[in-house]
Amino acid sequence: MEPRWAQAGRDGPDDDDWGPQPPPSSLFLQLPSNATLRFRGNVAKAWGAALDEGEPPGAPQERDGEGAGKQESVPLKQLPLSMAEKRRLRLREQQATWKRSHWERWQVGMDRLQGQVKGALLYAQVWRESLNHIEGHFGTGIQSYFNFLRFLVLLNLGGALLIVGFVVAPYAAFEGLQLNQTQQGQNSTVISSCLQYDPTARGLVSYFTYLMDLLSGTGFMELTYLFYGYYQNSAVDFVGFSYNIPLAYLLSVLGYFSVCLLWIVHRAVHLLKRSLVSENWALNTYSNKVFAGWDFCLAPGTAVHMKHNSLRYELRMDLEEQTLRRLMAQRSPGQRLALFTLRGALNLLVLALLGAAFYCVYRATEYSQQMQEDTGSGQQGLVLGLLVAYLPSIVITAANQLVPLAFRLLVRLERYPLSLEIRLTLLRTVFLRLSSLLVLLFSLWTQITCHGDPDADSCKTCHYNYQQHPCWETSVGQEMYKLLVFDLLVVLLVLLLVEFPRKLLVTHGPAPLARLLGQQEFLVPPNVLDLVYGQTVCWVGTAFSPLLPLLHTAKFVLLFYLKKLTLFSNCRPADRTFRASSSSFFFLLVLLLGLAIAWVPLLYSVFVLQPSQACGPFRGELTMWSTLWAAIDTLPHVAREFLQFVGSLAFAVPLFLLLSILMFYLMALAHSYSRLVKELKEQLRLEGQDKVFLVTQITELR
Repeated sequence: MEPRWAQAGRDGPDDDDWGPQPPPSSLFLQLPSNATLRFRGNVAKAWGAALDEGEPPGAPQERDGEGAGKQESVPLKQLPLSMAEKRRLRLREQQATWKRSHWERWQVGMDRLQGQVKGALLYAQVWRESLNHIEGHFGTGIQSYFNFLRFLVLLNLGGALLIVGFVVAPYAAFEGLQLNQTQQGQNSTVISSCLQYDPTARGLVSYFTYLMDLLSGTGFMELTYLFYGYYQNSAVDFVGFSYNIPLAYLLSVLGYFSVCLLWIVHRAVHLLKRSLVSENWALNTYSNKVFAGWDFCLAPGTAVHMKHNSLRYELRMDLEEQTLRRLMAQRSPGQRLALFTLRGALNLLVLALLGAAFYCVYRATEYSQQMQEDTGSGQQGLVLGLLVAYLPSIVITAANQLVPLAFRLLVRLERYPLSLEIRLTLLRTVFLRLSSLLVLLFSLWTQITCHGDPDADSCKTCHYNYQQHPCWETSVGQEMYKLLVFDLLVVLLVLLLVEFPRKLLVTHGPAPLARLLGQQEFLVPPNVLDLVYGQTVCWVGTAFSPLLPLLHTAKFVLLFYLKKLTLFSNCRPADRTFRASSSSFFFLLVLLLGLAIAWVPLLYSVFVLQPSQACGPFRGELTMWSTLWAAIDTLPHVAREFLQFVGSLAFAVPLFLLLSILMFYLMALAHSYSRLVKELKEQLRLEGQDKVFLVTQITELR
């Protein structure tokens, strides 16, 4: 006759099945995880003791004193208990409330308030319903693109509010109120030819000239709040307070970059924690999705159908990656050698494509600037003038659209796993896009600084090429503005002339043509790279065009609705989906790379290049950074000495040593945590073996 505990395990437990007939201790000692029980601390020992005493796993324990205090840190809704047990625990907590001190009551109240605020902010998220709708129909992979787009909207909106609030709005208010402005940075030794800057057209101006100025940022657009050259190097005194416009300009731009850096790093760390858990195959992702992935708060209807679709796409991704990994493990040495040879040849081809694209961008920028210097906009027609002005943008956009197509074809021949294939395609594409932007900046730098030769004839007078770029900051801002306008035009043209006609041909056209074209897929990597490229353009141009973050905010908002429209109208779920958790973290790493690239021209312009002497808030200064030191000299003696000490080596060296010690401590702490994580993963694996062992024992007892 089989034991009562085995019969209960097969037929299901009754109310009094647990206590009287405990499982034999020998079975517990035979579990695979019992050999490593000493590594799991008091919790594992208590669990083993509970089994020996016959208490069912997961039964609630009576807690009082310190244990009750620990229980309060975990919300009841997150505990794996029945509703009756949760009601009993809540009643016990309410009865024990009078025993707590005022400090404990205040802590409990603050925790509840924090939870309520988080819940309210969750419902106040921008485009929350749209993102849930996208997730249900196309999975978390495509939803990650729109999440990333929403993050960029909020990032640029915060930067726009910062710059508008401290630079544009005060300057406009001072002009509107006609307050007295004290000019600063006046240098009597400046040659008069360096001060000649007047972009306004003289005489009769045709309509297409205004249109070209609007699209290219020249002419009357240079004398607006959009560009650097419009602002004055002045301070406004009112009500006993002096507002230094150049200082506000410099600190606002640096503050915008710093806020972007901190915000991206914070979000990347948050996503890294999630990706480290969700990407590990030892955590039984199938079981988690099948048995713990459902949301029981969903009401029947559309929400349930959307959740079904989301889980189905995630399981499909897991199965695809597992199949590819199994095929990789079955390759012979000869097949691996042939594959590595093929990958080497394809990488040489990729380098050749990149070199050709960079050379075209450099030549296009050089030719465009030379043509605009030789012939003014008034001497050219509208179409020819726009082609010349937008030639660098056209070449960069063409390279960004055509070369990644070759990358996507080549990477499939290299036979990488899907996750690595996506990352490699992203790396190559982001290198192309960001490097093409660097080539554009390098071409402008060679023209502004006469190839880095201050003794050249064009740069000897003003220390920069004042003949071709009388206000070189505005020239850089104009290039970034044209990249923004042209990128938005390309999105609209592709939507109207490519995606919608393709949908009509596939739906209503001949069957052979429909099979040849196929319905368009929404590819996340190239769309994400479009966003990273656009955001990098925004960062590069912010110092020279203060309203560029605001324009990019409007562009990204419009892009969200356009992409959503084409997603539901023209696209289908991609045949090769990908995991959203690790990809979202990778997107932020690429965005950090774009931010690092944008820091280079900013810091070089602030610390090295001499500002234009005919325009801008830093006219007459040796560098932009000298404005900060001039402002520090006006402070009281104590504050001035403190800030000078902070900027000296006497403060920097100890700070560097302290940060180094802190870094090594955190590295050691991370190493210890990684060892602990490995042990915990091994315990999870043994827990799975425990389940298999117990099922085997029950089967044998039958």
